[in-house]
Amino acid sequence: MRAGRREGGMAVWRHGGAPSRILAAATALTALTASAAHAQDTAATDPRLPPAGFGTLRQEDVAVHLETGTFALRVMPLDEAILRLLAPDSYASLHRLRETRAADITRAADQGTVTEPVVFAVTFFGLQQQARFVAEDVTITSRNRLFRPVAILPLSPRWHEQQLLQRETAMALYVYESGIALFEPYTVAYGGMSSDHWDRILPTLDRERAAVLARAGGRRPHY
Repeated sequence: MRAGRREGGMAVWRHGGAPSRILAAATALTALTASAAHAQDTAATDPRLPPAGFGTLRQEDVAVHLETGTFALRVMPLDEAILRLLAPDSYASLHRLRETRAADITRAADQGTVTEPVVFAVTFFGLQQQARFVAEDVTITSRNRLFRPVAILPLSPRWHEQQLLQRETAMALYVYESGIALFEPYTVAYGGMSSDHWDRILPTLDRERAAVLARAGGRRPHY
């Protein structure tokens, strides 16, 4: 992988000839664009979404895991309809994370001509010293179509090194183009490994959504 030029203050990286933008600087909440804020407000009041604050699922319950000999990989969708099924603390932290990076996500999607980006939180965990990984190699197959990240937004300070110490974590937001069907089976792959575990998570989501609606009873918690 080699570093490319900077565009609008954002570091642009290229791997294998395909562009993958890595936006290194975190964007403050006050820097959100009006369009991103409008989209967030719409999501917050969308009647099709389950009410927030009544979920009980853990982050591990909605994540797909892969493991090599040197690192473990966790891939978790940050879709609002799924986040609202998490326990209140997890929902609040991940919802806030998505909000604070909304401007970066929108900008990256616009640069990749993506109108409705699908965002995942991806975490690498070192199992050995000097565990190397290739960030761009996390792919998703949905409806027989392969998706590669349009942009990667690092959340860890040493992400650009793409190397982990033992028990060190590196996390980033992965932006994919629209078309990934989150409420249907999909496959997560890295290198020669793949996992269809999402297929077994889907019934859990269905049960929890029904339970959330029952717990809410028409009420919405205050945040």
